[in-house]
Amino acid sequence: MGTGASKRTQDGSHAGEAPEEGEEYLDQGGGGQLYVSLKMENNYKLKKGELLPHVFGSVPLVGSWDPNKALSMERESTSMWELSFVVPPNHETLDFKFLLKSKYNTNAVYVVEEGPNRQLIGGALQGDARQALFRISSDEVLEYRVFIKADRVSPFDLAASWRAYQENLRPSAVRGIPDVSIGSVPEIGGENGSSASLELDLEHYVVPAPSASGPGYAANNTETPRSLSLTGVFTKSDGSTNSSYTFKDSGIPIDRSSKKEMEVVIPDSSKMYSSSGMVESKSVGTFSPFQKQDSQRGLFVDRGVGSPRLVKSSSSSGFSPEVRKETETKNSMPEAAGAVAAAAIADQMLGPKEDVHLAIVLVGLPARGKTFTAAKLTRYLRWLGHDTKHFNVGKYRRLKHGTNQTADFFRADNPEGMEARNEVAALAFDDMVSWMQEGGQVGIFDATNSTKKRRNMLMKMAEGKCKIIFLETICNDERIIERNIRLKIQQSPDYAEEPDFEAGCKDFKDRLSYYEKVYDPVEEGSYIKMIDMVSGHGGQIQVNNISGYLPGRIVFFLVNTHLTPRPILLTRHGESMDNLRGRIGGDHALSDAGELYAKKLVNFVEKRLKSERAASIWTSTLERTILTAAPISGFPKIQWRALDEIYAGVCDGMTYEEIKKNMPEEYEARKKDKLRYRYPRGESYLDVIQRLEPVIIELERQRAPVVVISHQAVLRALYAYFADRPLKEIPHIEMPLHTIIEIQMGVTGVQEKRYKLMD
Repeated sequence: MGTGASKRTQDGSHAGEAPEEGEEYLDQGGGGQLYVSLKMENNYKLKKGELLPHVFGSVPLVGSWDPNKALSMERESTSMWELSFVVPPNHETLDFKFLLKSKYNTNAVYVVEEGPNRQLIGGALQGDARQALFRISSDEVLEYRVFIKADRVSPFDLAASWRAYQENLRPSAVRGIPDVSIGSVPEIGGENGSSASLELDLEHYVVPAPSASGPGYAANNTETPRSLSLTGVFTKSDGSTNSSYTFKDSGIPIDRSSKKEMEVVIPDSSKMYSSSGMVESKSVGTFSPFQKQDSQRGLFVDRGVGSPRLVKSSSSSGFSPEVRKETETKNSMPEAAGAVAAAAIADQMLGPKEDVHLAIVLVGLPARGKTFTAAKLTRYLRWLGHDTKHFNVGKYRRLKHGTNQTADFFRADNPEGMEARNEVAALAFDDMVSWMQEGGQVGIFDATNSTKKRRNMLMKMAEGKCKIIFLETICNDERIIERNIRLKIQQSPDYAEEPDFEAGCKDFKDRLSYYEKVYDPVEEGSYIKMIDMVSGHGGQIQVNNISGYLPGRIVFFLVNTHLTPRPILLTRHGESMDNLRGRIGGDHALSDAGELYAKKLVNFVEKRLKSERAASIWTSTLERTILTAAPISGFPKIQWRALDEIYAGVCDGMTYEEIKKNMPEEYEARKKDKLRYRYPRGESYLDVIQRLEPVIIELERQRAPVVVISHQAVLRALYAYFADRPLKEIPHIEMPLHTIIEIQMGVTGVQEKRYKLMD
């Protein structure tokens, strides 16, 4: 805080210079008022903050030697404590000592430092500089390094210094903390206002989630057949009600003139918009179509959201401004940044035309986890920014032929059943291809597709339109198969009207046996085989003819995914000093409310994960998350730089009002598009998503619970992944302080529960 001139100390050093180890700052200047800064530093992990550094002494300002009136020192970093005050002119002779006492329990025992009193006379420290020694017990002594700085400052300097302090312009950062540490701090005790003990019943803290979530049948959440109507008739966009497909190579005729239960409008692809160029955004790395000029491919360079765009023709060396119409902003590339967009562009520019669109065709016997795997993959690709949809043939079948089909419907020697199943498969694939031609990128085609004939039919339909990769799921674990069968009977609409659970199981096993008789493992084309991967305990991945950025990312994701149930707990850090001041970014310590939340979080984690000793605590590298996690003991703590808050660049430390006043163009650009807006020299939400991908992969790979203590923008992005929220919603997701969001991952999908520990 001192802003006066540098003063010479007793040993000749300047008071404004950084101290050497053990050095104390002195000042013997005259004039103005005496400003004193006391600092103590240690590397101990105090007992959950029970014993905190205090100062007491000979003047009323520091308690007049009454330990109960001692001034508490404020945490400046994880190891440094600080107290600053102005000494009244009539009290410039100051005797004082340091002591350790409970911040919350005023009746607790305190420990005074050993040795004689420390004395400041006119700003000069009397006697030799020394460390502060506290004897906790006969065989335990704590040592603190002490730094004392005294400056004589004018009232004007004091006022300016106070304003700077209020605006939080003080350095504060965590340094020297190992990337991985094991907490060994004992449990918090006491019941005084801030002991933060939780009731034994955690349900007391449950609050409603934004939307109802719970176990459900994954196929119900897949893409709905197009243009469902009450007429129950399949029609083409030209109004005709009959159409047929005959595949000569496969010999499978498909007549769509049989029973109709829904209307599906198939758009005329000849009328579809054709992309003739791309728009590049340097701030987000996205491309959009625009009209060619003079038959030349052009390049738009976006200097930032809301900024003028420049167009450069391949035949010109200059740039000229141009405004794009709102109708021309549909992206043909994923809403992604950096490597994701660059790789997608390279694949589009260098690969065959059909490589622009990718169809992941599931293959496998029933009850092998196909639909759950497809749902997880869909969620992952959407989160990365790839326009992805999940088409489930079973959903089409139930809508067209009802839910009361017995196992006989699935026999290979039942021609009517085979024809009906091929019909709905072709319809679903048609819908997927039509959607791709309208701009969709990745379609997940979810069915058994267990015969070569069926797969040949799909490859024929895909020729020149999309690239097919078969994803075969194989499971040889009878326990997992039995579990999946029972879940199927409980959740599938196919058995909603079957009152006898065991009868439903028998019927499904009969259906399974019919599929097994004609099952052909995938040996053709590009494929990925997942063999016994669902448990997360080993297994095999086999790949054939897989190339390109996106197929490679899919393989990497599948290698690390499994269906083992485990909770993931997401929470913001406790309230920080920057939160109180409305400042973005920064790296400052917790407020009193934030420290209280850290204590409550300890009890919550211990009660919620008491039987989960393999759990781990993940934080960012910023001080407020590390301090929030510090009291938690008994679990590994891992710091991720990827979990750091969105970087606000030149706006770091500002309030939104200051940005609006001083940088109105940036304020309006962010307001216009928070998802793509990138702070000057900082990050956008899309940048955050890209750096969080390794975190998502590791969360998918973990088989034990994980507590993630991070920041608002980061947790918005992580939550959007699990909740399968659209990218455009991410910047607006509510992520309240002092609230824990529990994500339960398992074979029934993703469930959410929220606990609010503080108002």
